[in-house]
Amino acid sequence: MAESLPLEMLTHILSFLPLSDQKEASLVSRAWYCAAQNALRETNVQYNIPVSSASLPVIKSLGLRGVTCIGLTSLDGSPASQQVLESVAYHLGPHLQSLCLSGGSPTEASFVALILGCPALRSLDLSGCHSLFTSGTLLAQPETAQRVRQVLRGLCELNLAGLRDLTDLSFNRLSSCAPNLERLSLAYCHLTFELRPARGSFGPPDSSPSQLSFHNLLRFVKERAGRLHALDLSGTGLLPEALKALGGVAGLRLQEPRLHGCQDLSTEAVTALCCLQSGLTSLDLSGCSELADGALLAISRGLGHLWCLRLRKLQRLTDAGCTALGGLRELRSLDLAECCLVSGQGLAQALGSGHRAPAPLASLSLAYCSSLKDASVFCLIQVLGLSLRVLDLSSCVALTNRTVQAICTCLTHLSVLRLAWCTELQDWGLLGLGEPSEEPAQEPQMQLHQELDHQASVPNDPSAQPQGPSLLMLRTLQELDLTACSKLTDASLAKVLQFPELRRLSLSLLPALTDKGLVAVARGCPSLEHLVLSHCSLLSDEGWAQAARSWPRLQHLNLASCGQLTEQTLDTIGQACKQLRMLDVAMCPRISMAAVRHLQAQLPQAWVWRPGPQDASGATKETLCLLPCPLLTPKAHPHLVSSPVSSSPGPY
Repeated sequence: MAESLPLEMLTHILSFLPLSDQKEASLVSRAWYCAAQNALRETNVQYNIPVSSASLPVIKSLGLRGVTCIGLTSLDGSPASQQVLESVAYHLGPHLQSLCLSGGSPTEASFVALILGCPALRSLDLSGCHSLFTSGTLLAQPETAQRVRQVLRGLCELNLAGLRDLTDLSFNRLSSCAPNLERLSLAYCHLTFELRPARGSFGPPDSSPSQLSFHNLLRFVKERAGRLHALDLSGTGLLPEALKALGGVAGLRLQEPRLHGCQDLSTEAVTALCCLQSGLTSLDLSGCSELADGALLAISRGLGHLWCLRLRKLQRLTDAGCTALGGLRELRSLDLAECCLVSGQGLAQALGSGHRAPAPLASLSLAYCSSLKDASVFCLIQVLGLSLRVLDLSSCVALTNRTVQAICTCLTHLSVLRLAWCTELQDWGLLGLGEPSEEPAQEPQMQLHQELDHQASVPNDPSAQPQGPSLLMLRTLQELDLTACSKLTDASLAKVLQFPELRRLSLSLLPALTDKGLVAVARGCPSLEHLVLSHCSLLSDEGWAQAARSWPRLQHLNLASCGQLTEQTLDTIGQACKQLRMLDVAMCPRISMAAVRHLQAQLPQAWVWRPGPQDASGATKETLCLLPCPLLTPKAHPHLVSSPVSSSPGPY
């Protein structure tokens, strides 16, 4: 039936599938392959190409398919890199729209030759490409600059983050070749600020060949005020006076300023920005440690169209300031992580204030908010609408089973739930059961197992059914993080981890997880792509022999410090997990480097990390076995992207 559908219709249908499912669908037939490739081309997907001679056929194939978005990894000045760049320019250049060279070291000549072959380029990422700016001669020849200017006429986005050698002169040369820039990142570049007291303005007046000055940047913003709407100055040490000067540029209509880690910014400067640039839709003030509640009041009053707000790690922020957020009626993403004085009560009051509709939030992070308690979460959940998709409560160590059951009752549309280091969570909460009765002669864990056995033997007995909502109610989950929820055991994990659509799962630091639980999780979550099981010391080869066959889509696997695993597990993984791209077996003493090399022979696309032998001083040498990178990376919106579950640090 599907074979008879027109290619356009099949392409449209496959475009609704996740990236991994589109890959699987492409294996069904020739028609499905063509439709899947068309769907991938229409999706915002970046193809990451390792720079080596082995990639040349891949580049040619991608060119025939009209791929428009690529990234080049391990780029340097070698002849092999030169050959790859020439191939990219020839096969992909005519229709390439997005090019990422982040962290590469191309030569100036090879970079210019590549750019001249990409006339349709709209996005260029040169972050960390220090080799292009060290000499200060990039685009110094007027005729070369003129040719590049003709090619980059349509460039809208330029990323120059982290360039230590970027100067006024090199910035001006490059930016002049892109007259239609709309988005610019200078994050973590070294900006210099020289204030002339007589006039209260920034100097010196001329462009510098040795430093990147705010005066020069301000001049650029004034010249491009009519087009520029996104500016990232994170980590540049932006001063309050500089922010006021930027906000006051005539004709500037900023939408997305990012000021992460600008620790000198004051509440007064943020207030001025909100008054002068009232059309902001996204604002990142994370790590601006001088800001207090007054900044939130100014944001609420001046930025009525804001939909994304990041206030992570503002230690002076309190519940009183959070009450002002009720004025942001269009807010969809809010990050208050590491705001240790925020208990959630003020936020609940703000979101439920007046006669407004349920909060339209799609993403909420309160990670590391140590003041957060069950009662505050209950109040929040009551005012959050069904639009919430991402909830991060990592390291909110006071939360208990009651919070989990409230989430399972009211937030059934969640796709991402992070509860890492919520150490009070127990099996009862995940299962939706009542608290165990007080019976001193009987261990609570034994009592739980007896109750579960009774449910299994008498399935129709109403008294044996769960007394509350279980994790199973979150049927749309795609990411779950239970790292270091150390009281959880097989008793709950084997029963509630049954999510066919789950893509990411972290069960790291669960000392009671055994082979029985692992096998049950494998059967219940067959679509996993990222799995973290580090420091689960009870897992053995026998468990993996049964579990691995259920995870053919697994791409990232962390088994660090699983001390019972041997090379037998690596053999099992090599046979069952053919799509594996990254494997961490650090601190697994029974796995040898010979076993690692054997696995790499089975899976040449994989990156396997394992500590090597000790040197003469007794220090452990780190051994990296790096082979070609994965070809596909989804490019999500930076403000709604979910970080991997494997990066769950502990509480304070």
